[in-house]
Amino acid sequence: MPKEKLIALFPEASFGAALNCIGIAQALRELGARPVFICHAHFQGMFAEYGFAEYPLLLDSPLSAAEHQHYWERFIERNIPYFDQTPLAQIDSYVVPAWEAIIDTAIEAEKPLQQLLARLKPDAIVLDNVVMFPAIARAGCPWVRMISCAETELPDALVPPYLSGCSAADRAGREAFERHYLAAVAPAHGRFASFLESCGHACVPGQFIEESPWLNLLLSPTPVRYARAQPLDPQRFVYLDGCVRREAPYVPPEFPQNNDAPLVYLSFGSLGAADVGMMKRLIATVASLPYRFLINVGAYREQYDSVPDNVYLNSWFPQPAVLRECQLFIHHGGNNSFCEALYFGLPSLIIPYCWDGHDNARRAEEVGVGRYLPRYEDPLAALPAALQQLLEDRPMQQRLKACSAAMQASRGTEVAARAILGLLQA
Repeated sequence: MPKEKLIALFPEASFGAALNCIGIAQALRELGARPVFICHAHFQGMFAEYGFAEYPLLLDSPLSAAEHQHYWERFIERNIPYFDQTPLAQIDSYVVPAWEAIIDTAIEAEKPLQQLLARLKPDAIVLDNVVMFPAIARAGCPWVRMISCAETELPDALVPPYLSGCSAADRAGREAFERHYLAAVAPAHGRFASFLESCGHACVPGQFIEESPWLNLLLSPTPVRYARAQPLDPQRFVYLDGCVRREAPYVPPEFPQNNDAPLVYLSFGSLGAADVGMMKRLIATVASLPYRFLINVGAYREQYDSVPDNVYLNSWFPQPAVLRECQLFIHHGGNNSFCEALYFGLPSLIIPYCWDGHDNARRAEEVGVGRYLPRYEDPLAALPAALQQLLEDRPMQQRLKACSAAMQASRGTEVAARAILGLLQA
């Protein structure tokens, strides 16, 4: 009887990457493999809920497990004032400090990761992160890069710079952003390159992570995919049109008001919920609109003592199951949320606050699957009209319906699982 293949999945400490990897792990398990999760200690329990073994990293860090649990929440809270800036202005105020914090975490994780991989001896590793870990490259097995951020993370002459929020046609804006970005992150990149070299691993100029020589999986559905000057090698780069985990059905609550009106889901991700002030202003804006709203407020539920009759708040929603019941999705442009909106045929109303949310918001408008309301242009004033326009746009809804059917038929989690296991065939 053939040996069961042990696949170690290592997502970064964010819900987007973690939940995306759960969908792939579900498909791996159905194909007879044994997927397990390497996770940061404060993410323990998430993967076990789906029936997967967890192996927490015990970081070489002065922070306690409790402090790590809230590290990124506190980081986001400190940076809230910068989320109303343009992507160009955010390079100095937010992006560079974020890279420095990510690098710190990667350095702390290196030795514990080496020790854990030596004990696990996986047949393959799936890495869903924005930085490289030398321990993975030296683990003695194939490793797969999961690109669950926007496709802009893979540079190309025809693709806007990562994190820029530029359109493909905006040459001047693209060049200005790239010049500023490369100069600003050069010290962080130099520090990370020195760390990689100290571990015997070469660094790619200007990049924090390289392509996998074995397999790279892109969460970039056909309708929003970019044309590339240098097409990606289909033997090593596999596009996933749909990569959504399975959840039990969700039954919407009863609303005291507008109970038969269109249902809108609103989530700015676990970190975006930290901007409680913005969330409260948004709730006040939608209170008078003729729709129902499910709103994810993350770990801050106790800070909301008054809730309108057409609003239901919770700290967590099973997003794929919820989206099946909705007619529109308001979100921050995180790639998982953007792709899940497409997967379920929903228009996106995107109010990004940082990172690749800007890229996905711009792309949604470019290809006609949503609206981009920048935070630096008073998005709440534009919100009611934008909601009405999206809910009444029948041509867009027909495009999204066809997109949804194609994505769901693609069985992206199974495609990813088969590609991973294909690396191990003798």
